[in-house]
Amino acid sequence: MVARAFVIHVEPKSRGRAEAALRDGEARLAEAIGLTAAIHLDVVAAQVAPLARPTPATLLGSGKVEEIAQLAKAEEPEVIIVNAHLTPVQQRNLERAWNSKVLDRTAVILEIFGERAATREGRLQVELAHLNYQRSRLVRSWTHLERQRGGFGFLGGPGESQIESDRRLIAERIVRIKSDLEKVKRTRSLGRQARKKVPFPVVALVGYTNAGKSTLFNRLTESTVLAKDLLFATLDPTMRGIKLPQGTKIILSDTVGFIADLPTELVAAFRATLEEVLEADVIVHVRDAAHDESAAQKADVLKVLEELGVPPDRPMLEVLNKIDLLEPEQRAGLLARNAPKPYGERGAIAVSALTGEGIPALLATFEDAVTRDNITLTLKLDASDGSALAFVYRHAQVLDRRERGSKITLSLRIHPDDLGRFEDKFPKKAMTEQGVAG
Repeated sequence: MVARAFVIHVEPKSRGRAEAALRDGEARLAEAIGLTAAIHLDVVAAQVAPLARPTPATLLGSGKVEEIAQLAKAEEPEVIIVNAHLTPVQQRNLERAWNSKVLDRTAVILEIFGERAATREGRLQVELAHLNYQRSRLVRSWTHLERQRGGFGFLGGPGESQIESDRRLIAERIVRIKSDLEKVKRTRSLGRQARKKVPFPVVALVGYTNAGKSTLFNRLTESTVLAKDLLFATLDPTMRGIKLPQGTKIILSDTVGFIADLPTELVAAFRATLEEVLEADVIVHVRDAAHDESAAQKADVLKVLEELGVPPDRPMLEVLNKIDLLEPEQRAGLLARNAPKPYGERGAIAVSALTGEGIPALLATFEDAVTRDNITLTLKLDASDGSALAFVYRHAQVLDRRERGSKITLSLRIHPDDLGRFEDKFPKKAMTEQGVAG
């Protein structure tokens, strides 16, 4: 039997004008309902609770707490979801007032992450976030934990209280998980070093949860990563190699989705995973063009990227996804802007990961982004030198090929880091450097 839930979104009246213009209370309530549904709860009632000034004991004012208590008595929900961050004391007091289990926004997101984590790394990260959250709940929250255990020795003593014991056990487990995650971090670092030796540029997809990143990833890589119309459908990062239209090879990375007010516990726990974003050569911000709060979601994603420490000069492309949900005139207008332009002058690329519209322009933009600093070379080889030709096609983007007699002249583009290996492979008389590609 599915548990019944009552969802309350707390909307501060003091929200700044800029933020209020991007989001409204009803939209945030709808998102909270989506989060609740993601943990398989049946939402039987929902409302926006305006908040003029936070009350230390219960967050909401006494009048609103009593009003919700009466509604809860009528609806009899097993759990009440408060779409805000509650202190341990506020959570305890609300549970007493409403005679029901209370979960705040952080707890709900942690529940979703705990259910969706599929790999050992993902489970470790979620458990770490859970433990950090639970540790804060052990302070003045659970009074039953104040009972004491007997001490050691014949005489005994006050011993260790249950709350101290639990706090110590949680701290020890956190230390072990952090140690395991450090190993994961080193493994990822070795993987990145190996990729740099190849080297293939890394393009990382980021965006608000449910913006369609995984569907786009599947479209570009012909993969079958889980992609559903569901908040946080994908947690564990996935990487695949793809070849762009002119032959450039890249590694495409799909990452966990972001959300407004992302709990700090999760940002810290998933730092090992999100380091793939920090190390990416190009970051691709995927947006839901059909969502009413697309601009607000963009601001949330940029805020998280800033918190992660993504350098401001890191190349970032913007993709407007789900244009198939727009009116035909809007869709046509956005697609018209996809016309080829110099890399620095390109705006957002409009695509539909579902239908494939705009994908050729997106791939071309990827190629422009990862090859913007490449060097153009002219290379003359013997037509019979198969190994040299194979090396060139494996490590360079061949722009032009001309054959005259027993000689082949190739015009190609390479990354500056690859220049040394080409100089080692080919004699200088065979290779002419033409400068940085435009």
